[in-house]
Amino acid sequence: MIRRIAPAIGLYFLAPLISEFLLGDFPYTKLGIILILAPMYGGGALLIREIARRTGGGWPMMITLALAYGIFEEAFTTQTLFNPNYLGLNLHLLDHAFIPALGIGAWWTVFVLTLHTVWSVSVSIGLAEATVPDRATEPWLRTLGLTIVTLLLIAVAIMMTHYSIVQDHSHFIATKAQFICSAVFVVIVAVVAFLLPKSRVQGSGSAPSPWIAGFAALLFTSLFFLTRPAWGWGAVACYLALDIIAIALFANWSRRAGWNSLHRLALAGGAALTYAGHAFFQLPVTGGSPKLNLESHIIFGSLLLILLWFAARRTTRFVASPA
Repeated sequence: MIRRIAPAIGLYFLAPLISEFLLGDFPYTKLGIILILAPMYGGGALLIREIARRTGGGWPMMITLALAYGIFEEAFTTQTLFNPNYLGLNLHLLDHAFIPALGIGAWWTVFVLTLHTVWSVSVSIGLAEATVPDRATEPWLRTLGLTIVTLLLIAVAIMMTHYSIVQDHSHFIATKAQFICSAVFVVIVAVVAFLLPKSRVQGSGSAPSPWIAGFAALLFTSLFFLTRPAWGWGAVACYLALDIIAIALFANWSRRAGWNSLHRLALAGGAALTYAGHAFFQLPVTGGSPKLNLESHIIFGSLLLILLWFAARRTTRFVASPA
């Protein structure tokens, strides 16, 4: 039983580690909050993966559901899509490319939804599956496990929503129209995920080397973080262009002959390395001394390298083994 659910447990805790700690939001001294973050981040990533693997939707479905998850978290649980001063932190998230009619900042909306879609869910799933390549396309949980994960996700989502309202100096609550529109978008994106074709047309040509795929992921995600919020609508345009070009390029490569588990690991690894590098320039949510933050970035970056080495070793053996 432990062997069967071990990958699920790994993803459950890997997702919050990547989403918050590898990014640099929290130092290693705050690892205790992972017990609260895991049901939200890990539960979301795990449910998305299990749904996609059970229905045969694969990566197109997982990526699309990851977007729906991002809208749900940021519109309902934290309300950062609408809150002009989230938790009184003076982050000015909505200032850039603000849309008065919707009460959102276009820059923050595109930025944070990309973070959730790519890193919180997709990268976490990609790395977790690469550690067990022989079971990468199989469900990891049964009905009881899915039920527990779902209930914990709902409970923590309610708790985090309450916390974000109580701790906010203005007790901010989005408008009814904003909640309704967000719910509609979550449903539409989720429905699209299930309507995506499950069989894919084979493309022409051969897939590039996994090293090229990994470098491309590193390049696109690095350019994403090098884009400055102060550019306003220019930043929004850059984000959307990077997202669209990356999706089109990687979708094309993934349909070519020779595309395998090593390529998927390379994409996840390249994006994860960008997070690890960006952490050195990230202002932690909890503050902390420069020495503590530097130690945290080195520790989590080193752990990522170890994970990539382990996953690459197992995936290489799996790809090289006879079918």
